[in-house]
Amino acid sequence: MFKGSITALVTPFKNGAVDEDKVIELCERQIAAGSHGLVPCGTTGESATLSFEEHMRVVELVVKTSAGRVPVIAGTGSNSTRVAIQNQARAREIGADAGLVVAPYYNKPNAEGQFCHYQAINDAVDLPIIVYNVPGRTVIDISVSTMARLAGLTHVVGVKDATGDMSRVSGHRRLIGEGFIQLSGDDPTALGFNACGGTGMISVTSNVAPELCAQFQDAMLAGDWQSARRLNDRLTPLHHALFTSASPGPTKYAMQLLGVTGTEMRLPLTEPDEASKLAVRKAMVIAGLLDNS
Repeated sequence: MFKGSITALVTPFKNGAVDEDKVIELCERQIAAGSHGLVPCGTTGESATLSFEEHMRVVELVVKTSAGRVPVIAGTGSNSTRVAIQNQARAREIGADAGLVVAPYYNKPNAEGQFCHYQAINDAVDLPIIVYNVPGRTVIDISVSTMARLAGLTHVVGVKDATGDMSRVSGHRRLIGEGFIQLSGDDPTALGFNACGGTGMISVTSNVAPELCAQFQDAMLAGDWQSARRLNDRLTPLHHALFTSASPGPTKYAMQLLGVTGTEMRLPLTEPDEASKLAVRKAMVIAGLLDNS
């Protein structure tokens, strides 16, 4: 169910408020482009700056717009276990297909604390959990052995792994088995991730190039690695350019160049600097998304 190119949606703002009409437009654009799933209110969706009401309204809009055409994995994580349970429960009520639950950031729990955090969410809410391991943002890393423990929980069905460490895929396969869903959370290494046994990507880049990212994942799922490599060559500069400034600033700038949405973000995030914008424009030309003019 969870495979291929799954877009970590940006949250569009207009005059400080969530632009609900634009949320719907972005969902339709993704589905029309062939994206295999949607993730509202993850890190790329600036979830840290959304109120609970805004957060769940965006999830609701995405669930209603997708209308079962693609799965919706709602961002539900928090460094507070009680808040994560609240988010997961509301996402279930709204009709999300799973919750993307980030490792508890800032608190720096040990392995036992990590396990107990997910166990409490698992036991409280009847909704699939995709564990989100992103040490670059959370400080803590969920080890392969701890992930194997988590996979024994009823509702933990997979991982979004943003470590960029290809050995994790094989480690998870060895300890957990092939049925455990492994999604990359690091666009530049998505080719290697799938080659090692992953089945998809929760992608930032697919906000900008949804057709190319969907084609890239489709090629790998079909075993057409030659086509996948060609697409990866076009996309790699863009993957890197979208992180030349704090995300999702470069992504929203790229989307503005395409006329898709504006660049408005909430503090403390600001627009990317000129060097970042130049890198984005150059990468979009390489990808074939803009003319070289």
